[in-house]
Amino acid sequence: MNLQKMIDALSLKVLTTPKDFSSITPTSGYTSDLLSCVMTGAASKGVWVTLQAHMNIVAVAALLDLSAVIITEGAQPDPETIAKANEEEITLLWTKEPSYSVVGKLWEMGLR
Repeated sequence: MNLQKMIDALSLKVLTTPKDFSSITPTSGYTSDLLSCVMTGAASKGVWVTLQAHMNIVAVAALLDLSAVIITEGAQPDPETIAKANEEEITLLWTKEPSYSVVGKLWEMGLR
């Protein structure tokens, strides 16, 4: 499953510069709001689901070379965070949906 299919199926809003999302195939998913857990538990090229929306999510996503970060529950990153994500080529996606719902839908779509 590619990132474009995820974006479409979950009606995610792209906060960062658009890319060819159909060519990006996430390898796994991870959810946590504790950055240290993400750094030890998320896999490279995975998708991270979190309600965190501050600058540090970009640093963690870049460190792990994640495919995307899905920011949930309507949390809104500030313009500086979005600019830093663009600079680091990190895709930030957004939804009002709760993290639990997003993770459930991703699981149903086959992301493990």
